[in-house]
Amino acid sequence: MKKTTQEKDFRPWGFFEVLSDVSDHKVKRITVNPGSRLSLQRHGRRKEHWFVIQGESVVTLDKQERRVMAGEAIDIPQGCFHRIANHSSEALVFIEVQLGDYFGEDDIERIDDDYGRL
Repeated sequence: MKKTTQEKDFRPWGFFEVLSDVSDHKVKRITVNPGSRLSLQRHGRRKEHWFVIQGESVVTLDKQERRVMAGEAIDIPQGCFHRIANHSSEALVFIEVQLGDYFGEDDIERIDDDYGRL
C-alpha cells in the first residue's frame, strides 16, 4: 500500500493538511499547538463537522463553550460563529469535514483573532 504525503499549511496556531478537496466536500486534518486557538469566525457558504482524534478541546459555538475530547465530534452550522482552543500541554488533532457550495479560505469572517488577522 502506497503512503501519500499531504503538504502542511502552517498557521500561527499550528497547521493543517488537506486530505480531500472535491466539488461537494473538503476534508482537513488540523493540528492545534498546545495553548493555541483558532480565530473566532464564521462561514457564509459551508457548514463543518469536527471529529477530535487526539487531545482535548474547548469549542465555542456563538456564545456557548463545550469541551470536546478525543473520540467525540461536534457540528458547526453554517453562519455560526465558532472557534476551537487547545488549553492542554499536548497537540490537539481533529478532522474537519466541510459541506457546502464553496470551500475557499476567503469564506472566513473573523471577529476575534489572537494573531491580528481581522
